[in-house]
Formats: sequence, structure tokens, C-alpha cells
Amino acid sequence: MVTQVLVGRDDPAFRRPSKPVGPFYTREEAERAARETGWAFAKDPRGGYRRVVPSPRPRGVVEMGAIEALLRAGYVVVAGGGGGVPVVRGERWLHGVEAVVDKDYTSSLIAQLLGAEALIILTDVPYVYLDYGRPGQRPLERLTVSEARRLLEEGKLPPGSMGPKVEAAVEYVEERARSGCVECYAAIGRLEDAEQVVEGKKGTRVVLG
Repeated sequence: MVTQVLVGRDDPAFRRPSKPVGPFYTREEAERAARETGWAFAKDPRGGYRRVVPSPRPRGVVEMGAIEALLRAGYVVVAGGGGGVPVVRGERWLHGVEAVVDKDYTSSLIAQLLGAEALIILTDVPYVYLDYGRPGQRPLERLTVSEARRLLEEGKLPPGSMGPKVEAAVEYVEERARSGCVECYAAIGRLEDAEQVVEGKKGTRVVLG
């Protein structure tokens, strides 16, 4: 289901474009495109320059009623693809905006709105790691919400990769706990290990605490 995701015009992200999109440009090409279009560009660590757009937080899902109805009817629903299509409310209509909503935050929001018992985030690594990519990297099999928040605050989970996944998991667990589901959990693991991640045999499980 093509999913429209509500974002706020007042979101600070619109003042700080940060999400790279589209092809790579040379410095000269980027400067020319910026003059001609007003786009913002940033240097990419892999070389060259890329356009950057805002990445606002999702505040609502337009098609939520349809998603819930399809689930009640027994369908498997694929929604929120790519984070969804960002829209803002006008006086009468919804209006699309040039932005990219993080898919993990959208997934977390949908799970919260559905009252789901678990949020499973599947990626290309088997665990959340401390010191990822370094000789002493350490997998984290279990993370409490308080531990996860501390690691995020200390900058030990990169904002461009694992950070949003852990933050999305924390927000889901906290919101479900407020709704009375203290046993609800989130898990992060590798796509190939999906069944074992759900069973708690692999992956990083994020729980209340």
C-alpha cells in the first residue's frame, strides 16, 4: 500500500537538510545545480557531492484505517515502504513535500498505532554492535530502554545507520508500555534470521527497563 505519512511544517529538519538522495555530482556540478534549483548539497564520505533533503519525523499515517481493515480481514499488508510519502496538511488538502522520512521511525509509528505485540526491524547485520567495524566490536543481545537511551546520548550508535533503528525500537517499547503492554518488545537482526529473531534466539532484543 502506498502510504502517505504526515509530517509537521514546523519540524526542525526542514531547516537542516541532511538525508542524501539521488546521484553523485562533482563539486562544480553541485554548485551549478544549487544555483539553478536552490537545492542543498553535502559532500559524501564515498566521494563527490549529493543532494540532501529534510528528514522530518512521522506524526501520523493517512492510510491507517485501511491498513487496520485489511489486517482484520486477514491480509498481509506491506505499508510504509521507504518511510512513506511525506505530506503536510493544508487548509483543505494534503500537500506533498520534498523530504525523506526514515523507514524505521515510520515502521515504529505504524506498530504503535496498530497496538502490535512486537516490532521486528530486519537489516543486514545480525545484532546491534558496540564499536561496529572495529577489532573489538561486541554484539548486544539484549538492551533495556534506559541502556539504549544512554548509548544514543553518548553517540555510540551511528545516526546514519544503527542509531535510528535503536531509537525507533525504544519509542515503540515506551509507547506500548504506556498503553499497558509491558511485555511488548522490539528486536533488530538480520533478514535471513527473521524467524530466530522473532523467537529471541538471534538479534538484539529491546525491552522495557
